[in-house]
Amino acid sequence: MKTVFVALHYQNEVLHAGGRIKVGMAEDAQNRDAVKARAGRLLAFARASGIPVVSVRIAFRPDHADVIQNCTIFRNVVAGKAMVDGSWGAEFHEGLGPIEGEHVVKHTRVNAFYGSELEDVLRVLKAERLIIAGIATNSVVITTVACAADVGYEVIVAADACSSANSELHQASLEIMRLVADVADVESIVAQLSRPAS
Repeated sequence: MKTVFVALHYQNEVLHAGGRIKVGMAEDAQNRDAVKARAGRLLAFARASGIPVVSVRIAFRPDHADVIQNCTIFRNVVAGKAMVDGSWGAEFHEGLGPIEGEHVVKHTRVNAFYGSELEDVLRVLKAERLIIAGIATNSVVITTVACAADVGYEVIVAADACSSANSELHQASLEIMRLVADVADVESIVAQLSRPAS
């Protein structure tokens, strides 16, 4: 089964302590280094195993004129002047971005499929199963996972390479996603995908 790793929003604005977006990780988050390490481990494993990586980023115009402010998350982005395309905040966090030759998808809504070329990229890669991880569990991850399942992909969520601003939101989101995806930690995923095909 053709597997693709979709890495969501490993960007400075959401992952760095100085970032302006706190929905995925509080400023004083104790899990920051652990999440970064798990994400890095999964990226390294995917690349070493020949699993394609698609890095997804969210970014907006400097004037935020492309933001539909119909809900809290987008109003907060505009108020915080966050995720400006070309800025430090919108860049991938050190060590967690794409390497040469990998696909990068930009989008402007919560669900990474909506209004982006993600589905086209996955079709080109002939994906059947997606490993999905990113920040925040309760926003881009859960909406993208639900859409991926609706589209017809098998989905594995790498739970410990995801984060929410608090553990309750993170755990609740993981439980909800179990309806449409397998949820596992990075080492379990690595072990599963390292087994010889039967």
